[in-house]
Amino acid sequence: MMKKNKKNRYKSREDNKNSAFEDRKKFCPFSQKNSPVIDYKDVKLLTRYISEKGKIIPSRITNVSRMKQKELAVAIKRARFLSLMSFTNKFN
Repeated sequence: MMKKNKKNRYKSREDNKNSAFEDRKKFCPFSQKNSPVIDYKDVKLLTRYISEKGKIIPSRITNVSRMKQKELAVAIKRARFLSLMSFTNKFN
């Protein structure tokens, strides 16, 4: 009896490239030229990075770099503390 080769049985991740978005290069929206500056007073910009439940959206979804995500989180927390933004979006 011969052993079956396990390598041929399972597909590797490189073989499963069916999505059109896998080869797309991700870029940080704050690291580009002429990009907006992260500021706690810019509430309109900060609300784009908060979910409906009031949570900060993670960087794997928004493609923000690690350093800029940290700045963004600090700015959101500062704006919440100074009552420029609400902690939740409930209006009841």
